[in-house]
Amino acid sequence: MHTPALRSRNGLRYHFLHGLVLSLLLVAFAFACCVWSVYRTGNQTLPTYVHADAAVVLGAAAWDKRPSPVFQERINHGIALYQSGRVEKLVFTGGTPKKGFMTEAEVGRRYALKQGVPARDILFENKSRNTYENLYNVRPLLRTNGIGTIIIVSDPYHTARAAAIAKDLDLNAYTSGTPTTRYSESRKKTKFLLQESYALFLYYFEHWANSVLAFFGLR
Repeated sequence: MHTPALRSRNGLRYHFLHGLVLSLLLVAFAFACCVWSVYRTGNQTLPTYVHADAAVVLGAAAWDKRPSPVFQERINHGIALYQSGRVEKLVFTGGTPKKGFMTEAEVGRRYALKQGVPARDILFENKSRNTYENLYNVRPLLRTNGIGTIIIVSDPYHTARAAAIAKDLDLNAYTSGTPTTRYSESRKKTKFLLQESYALFLYYFEHWANSVLAFFGLR
């Protein structure tokens, strides 16, 4: 015969386990949505009717004065958008991980100049260290130069997170993934997909948590 205290403990245990399972299912569902968003956005192509004031090329690793293969693909794609008349200017972003080395943005600018892009059509910010800072730091540069619409250029599976950040920063932005990427091999592609899905999940979670804290006046 169960005592009231035992029934109460069993009831609390049931509700705890029920809540835990439900929470895990919600987290799994949210992560699955992020995977789908990264996959869908990464496999979209820029509609032919889209034209913008500038292409914002997100920074990536640079080796002294040379762009890494990943960064070079992004730069080349930005230049292709410019040469085809789909954007009027190129904006390069990215600082340097080590003092004394050329910044990612300066490497991008140097590369574009060598490809024949006029200096007057190249802008850059060279302080940012990550995707959020890339887009946050570029906002005053866009306003100063009268740039209202942008096309964000990055690796395909990186574009979903870039688009989410741009939306939160009130940027009028499209995204365009590079046509080729070093993450094209099946194993690397899956790994990059999961990495970006996780990064997007964390970004949304942090954004949601900050909104909740702000609502209760704790931030």
